[in-house]
Amino acid sequence: MRSLARAFASRNYRLFFGGQVVSLIGTWMQSVAQAWLVYRLTGSVALLGLIGFCNQIPIFFLAPVGGALADRLPRRKILVGTQVASMLLAFILAGLTLDELVTTVELLVLATLLGAVNAIDLPTRQAFVIELVGSENQMNAIALNSSVVNAARVLGPALAGLLVAVIGEGWCFFLNGVSFLGVIAGLLAMRGLPAPPERPAQSPLRHVAEGFRFVLTRAPLRVLILLLGTVSLCGMPYVVLMPVFADHVLGGGAREFGILMASAGFGALSAALTLANRRELKGLLARWTMPGSVGFGAALIAFSWSRNILLSCVLLCLAGFTMMMQTASTNTLLQAMSPNALRGRTMAVYAMMFMGLAPVGSLIAGLVAERIGVPATLTAGGAICMAAGLAFRLRLPSLVPKTHELVRLAAAS
Repeated sequence: MRSLARAFASRNYRLFFGGQVVSLIGTWMQSVAQAWLVYRLTGSVALLGLIGFCNQIPIFFLAPVGGALADRLPRRKILVGTQVASMLLAFILAGLTLDELVTTVELLVLATLLGAVNAIDLPTRQAFVIELVGSENQMNAIALNSSVVNAARVLGPALAGLLVAVIGEGWCFFLNGVSFLGVIAGLLAMRGLPAPPERPAQSPLRHVAEGFRFVLTRAPLRVLILLLGTVSLCGMPYVVLMPVFADHVLGGGAREFGILMASAGFGALSAALTLANRRELKGLLARWTMPGSVGFGAALIAFSWSRNILLSCVLLCLAGFTMMMQTASTNTLLQAMSPNALRGRTMAVYAMMFMGLAPVGSLIAGLVAERIGVPATLTAGGAICMAAGLAFRLRLPSLVPKTHELVRLAAAS
């Protein structure tokens, strides 16, 4: 436990972590409740995909702006602003739902606005974590951050599944709005933060382009980003199809939907805690990133043909574990290979591939599932994830020494 909690030596990180616990549980409650609300109102698989698309596509286009801001402005001030904006959007959605005024149009607009806020928040948050703990505990802090995200994925959907059935979706949205107060209070209470980055001399556009150039001209970063993008595009849309799977395939309701989502979150939490105990980067490429992609694809294929709720939960737990193996190790490696002056923009590219491509996949998956069914759609996505992981394995011998060199240069800077 002492090894697991190394980053907690920092008071500022403890404040950040505590606020995250409360806020992210609320965020996952809203995500699950919103998906169920859309499906209850429309019964449309394609619309579920469209909502997911609107919620995340702004990240693809605006994350570079967020990364550039994170490398030019005080990161805490940016995060306070994004949390306040997210809180206001949650209260608006709660008010519309509780007054029974919410329609598909409002859901699409609010999902798009929240996606735009997240495009600024995500790269800033990733870079800010390292600012709180220093490079010596960066792997531990990143993994603990992933842990709290996935602990929320366990508790949030489970709570949402219960609360939606008892008090309705609107109160889930209201509770999410209240939960943002925790992370805002934690951010405002921090003291002794490092000085904000110096504003670069070049124009904002060149500043953004410098981040892309850094990632694309270095083979380990480029290949990791391509693998992440493939898994995000073809594998992650399984989340959007979960309400249909819970209802039509397994014959359940909101409760079963929450249990399925919590199972995936539990598996991801287990992987994140395992990574948090690691002290070195050695082995992440060969024993985490590649097996994570292959294992995630295999788990999705098996899950797509399960018709038993218990077996489905076990397979989703495995899918969550292997998905986190790949995404968290990729996050760690990208940050370790990035100098602090470029970290925000590097994580913007990470956000574009991880969160920004997922909506495109969600939209495609929703449309394809309307034609060939949810099980066949998940099978196809899982097969592509497995193939991408095996292709990545062929590049490993040349990537390992280049990765070590980039980590050394980043640490020296």
